[in-house]
Amino acid sequence: MRTTKNILRTFCLAAAAVAAPAYAGHGYDPGREILHPEDGWAASGSGVTGGSAAVATQVYTVTNRAELIAALNNGVASSSSPSNPSNEPKIIYVKGTIDANVDDANQPLRCEDYYTDGYTLDAFLATYDPAVWGDAAPSGALEDARLASRNRQQARVRIRPGSNTTIIGVGSNATFKGAWLDIRGSASAPRTNLIIRNITFRDTHDCFPEWDPTDGENGSWNALYDSISLRDTTNVWINHNTFEDRDTADSKLPRHFGVLYQVHDGLLDITNASDLVTVSWNRFRNHDKMMLIGSSDSAAADRGKLRVTLHHNVFDGIGQRAPRVRFGQVHLYNNYYDLRGTPNYQYSWGVGIESAIYAEENVFVAERNFAIDRILGRFNGTALSASGNLVVGPRVRNPVDLIGAYNAANDPDLGYDAGWVPVLNHQLIPAWAAGLAVPLLAGPVRW
Repeated sequence: MRTTKNILRTFCLAAAAVAAPAYAGHGYDPGREILHPEDGWAASGSGVTGGSAAVATQVYTVTNRAELIAALNNGVASSSSPSNPSNEPKIIYVKGTIDANVDDANQPLRCEDYYTDGYTLDAFLATYDPAVWGDAAPSGALEDARLASRNRQQARVRIRPGSNTTIIGVGSNATFKGAWLDIRGSASAPRTNLIIRNITFRDTHDCFPEWDPTDGENGSWNALYDSISLRDTTNVWINHNTFEDRDTADSKLPRHFGVLYQVHDGLLDITNASDLVTVSWNRFRNHDKMMLIGSSDSAAADRGKLRVTLHHNVFDGIGQRAPRVRFGQVHLYNNYYDLRGTPNYQYSWGVGIESAIYAEENVFVAERNFAIDRILGRFNGTALSASGNLVVGPRVRNPVDLIGAYNAANDPDLGYDAGWVPVLNHQLIPAWAAGLAVPLLAGPVRW
């Protein structure tokens, strides 16, 4: 008879074979891999093939910002990322670390190097200190200079991929540092058919966050730039990446006007009628506001869109929005949430207006005294479906009724029916097995 240990070992080896394709040997090219036909919402409609049909002249290997921008524009060099990048099928292999905060000679740029029109942080703080300025929004020459300085940074860090594109890291250490992949179409011409895999997105940060003295009890610094943002974009597969703050982690940031000088926005935001997205086998860590699906309660164009699948992802040290959902039918399965040592934790699943979250077989690991009603946050939503979810650490009966726990501590109650049932459940496994396999296998892989 096989022991429990051997059963678990066999299972993990089998899961590894499923999660990490055989990248090495036999002439296999991961850059031409396409999404499995049952792998979440992105498999709907035309599916996702990315740049798999690229001809030889549209296959690039890039090692710096300039090469990346050129590759997205049919090989044509540009100092800034064009607003209308090429939609020709293309494969872009990323080697090493690409720093977005560099000049045209690939020399690093500090925040101070973007200062213009007399802006300095010290001057801004002295001018708009609430004790001096009051609680009105900043205005005048220094606020204009902040905006001009911000625009200088944005011209460097904003990278715009087009449709029919695969961007994939070579090996397990390919990195975008400080970059914002702004994947943006329009209502009449959406971007479509993109694959982003095997890359570490690190320290995307805004050197010039906006000060809003009326945001919250004490005011707030509000940053721009996500590591990846999808707007008017369909059929996207985001797989085996890591998203994290390291050099610019919140714990290393100062406080100005009595609140955290926040230089981060989201890690991966899906908004503006984007649709059919699968986010799988990624690591998200050490960040506060992680993922927004739907940007506004009044965005009527989002109805019937924002269909997203998140599966087999690790969320480690995430404060909130993992994800926060408006309007969309969002399937969450086999994700692993490590809530330990997260002092800024607020909630994981944000139930927003007209949202329809279907959550099954996920795992939460928390401290013994963690109150499980905190996992859900209600933001004008009314219901979700949740089953088979485990909470490890607190003394609870598993699988946990997360909706019941929320309702016992909050009013009004959330309903138990999201109104739909997912059918594209590629690699769905029991929660206990996900708790073993996902922390081991998520994130970039070596090939």
